[in-house]
Amino acid sequence: AGMAVQVMVLPSPKCLFDDPVQIRVVGLQPHQAVTLRASLVDESGELFQAHALYRAGSSGELDLSCSPALGGSYLGVEPMGLLWSLQSKTPYKRLAKRNVLTPFCVELEVYEGHGDRSRLLGKCTNERWFLGEGVKRISVREGRLKATLFLPPGPGPFPGLIDLYGSGGGLVEYRASLLASRGFVTLALAYMAFEDIPTTPEVLELGYFEEAVNFLRKQQQVKDTGIGVLGLSKGADLALSMATFLPGIKAAVSISGSGFNSFIPLKGNGFTIPPHPYNLERVKINDESGLIDFSEILDDHRDPATWHCRIPVERSLAKFLFLSGLDDTNWKSDLYCQDAVQRLQQYGREVEFYSYSGAGHLLEPPYLPLCQASIHRVLGMFMCWGGQWREHAKAQEDAWRRIQAFFWQHL
Repeated sequence: AGMAVQVMVLPSPKCLFDDPVQIRVVGLQPHQAVTLRASLVDESGELFQAHALYRAGSSGELDLSCSPALGGSYLGVEPMGLLWSLQSKTPYKRLAKRNVLTPFCVELEVYEGHGDRSRLLGKCTNERWFLGEGVKRISVREGRLKATLFLPPGPGPFPGLIDLYGSGGGLVEYRASLLASRGFVTLALAYMAFEDIPTTPEVLELGYFEEAVNFLRKQQQVKDTGIGVLGLSKGADLALSMATFLPGIKAAVSISGSGFNSFIPLKGNGFTIPPHPYNLERVKINDESGLIDFSEILDDHRDPATWHCRIPVERSLAKFLFLSGLDDTNWKSDLYCQDAVQRLQQYGREVEFYSYSGAGHLLEPPYLPLCQASIHRVLGMFMCWGGQWREHAKAQEDAWRRIQAFFWQHL
């Protein structure tokens, strides 16, 4: 009886959610067949699991950064595969963190053999946090603002960011808290379906977003070199609108967005940008799954009759980064981004653009597993988001690096 089997998470079993870790197993028999399983219970009690089949090396060791998975939730060498391939038993569940003050705990277990996982050999827990050591979380209800401010530890000054999620609404904090953990003062901002903000507002006011910019700029830890804004989906076209119409925005990131105003009129000072025309009769519903395919509902964005709905990004002096997935089944984000990018380039503006093959609509911080479909909290329908597991995981890692590098460079 050699040494007991140990599962190790290096450099530490506690880390930030976006930290890659090294998963190692020691004390196995040489070339022993084993099954590794990861389990995570989310805040609603939903169980997410992944498993992979491995074979130990000649010294009875297993290192996921160089040992290939022989089957299971993924194949090949995938150091973080057990995380990004987590899937719930209930279909169409999205893994998202509601309370960023607690970690997600991932149970890692190693079982004997490649069969029925009868005998547990060893296990450990990886605590994955959304809030770094010393990061402060401050609830903001000032004027009309419904937001949460995250402050990195220390006097700063730090670059300031405003973080916007999509039309599902609510106050989404987990991306903002991770960005603050990486050194940005970040304001997560709600703009629909939250507290007394209507589920589907009749109009969105630019003045509300301006209040958020002014609030952030007056924080003493924020550098006075200008603010960054990032948004996903509907939040992305709002980010572009802010960079176009509000002073003080230096850099904007659009994730799975578009260069026109979508779904809700945007009211500025003396002007209103109407929503891009759409027709809900073009929604496709899959007979088998009941899933909604939204991707054809918009009128053709190349038709000049729709151009009054465009955001005139070419007027902005901000720097832009566009990210989209080529397997986005919710929105033709790649096509819509290319349109905005071309307009910026025609005017000689600085813009970066990356599209990822096999990535879906919901490009999230890394290691959050792909969600191919889930309920849209505002529409109450099951939406298709698209994406292939491995490609989407790689896209999220790359996009996250690019977003941070972009903001560090321009702020």
